[in-house]
Amino acid sequence: MKILIVAATRFEVRPLADKFAYVQKEDDSLAHYQFRNNKVDILITGMGMTPMAYYLGKQLPGSNYDVVINAGICGSFSDALPIGTVVNVIEESFCELGAEDNNQFLSLFELGLMDPDEPPFRSGKLLNNSTPKGSVLRKLDRVKGITASTIHGHPETIRKIRELFHPDVESMEGAAFFYACLTSSVPFHQVRSISNFVEERDKSKWDIPLALANLNKALFDIVKENAS
Repeated sequence: MKILIVAATRFEVRPLADKFAYVQKEDDSLAHYQFRNNKVDILITGMGMTPMAYYLGKQLPGSNYDVVINAGICGSFSDALPIGTVVNVIEESFCELGAEDNNQFLSLFELGLMDPDEPPFRSGKLLNNSTPKGSVLRKLDRVKGITASTIHGHPETIRKIRELFHPDVESMEGAAFFYACLTSSVPFHQVRSISNFVEERDKSKWDIPLALANLNKALFDIVKENAS
């Protein structure tokens, strides 16, 4: 089996990488590992949609991965998803792709600039309808994500985002990851752990160490379960 783990930052997946046998470094972004009889590549893209799209655009063609997993931390919009919860993001939206019309936000689909069903979109959303392989993935909460260039921290902005997209979580790379994998027709999953609530910014309430510990445990369990 050939697996690609994609993360925005190295620290998000360092504990996972330490469990694999190091093979070699391709370049500053890509390293090769071995786990049992499986090849595991770890790709570090940098934060944000543009680096994620660029490095996946370079890596996916001709690589023949059996599965690609985007791993990272995220913010939660829901009290039902407390800090430390690991989730399986199955729907993504570019929440800033559009135009402001006075106090109203209009997406590119609403503006008539894009067909909401033009692949890889379906009704303006990016969807992962694949059936998770293994009990670890199946047990994770299946959630809706939004992807933004700016993490939300203003009450009025958060209220509008809730009304428009009804999200469960937010990240800075998820929708770009979905777009690349759907366009490349490669099996994929986005696995994230809650590090904070989406609210007025107060990092004293965040728990990144807990989020990372839970994320890396879940990731290793997923790899073990799918490994031959």
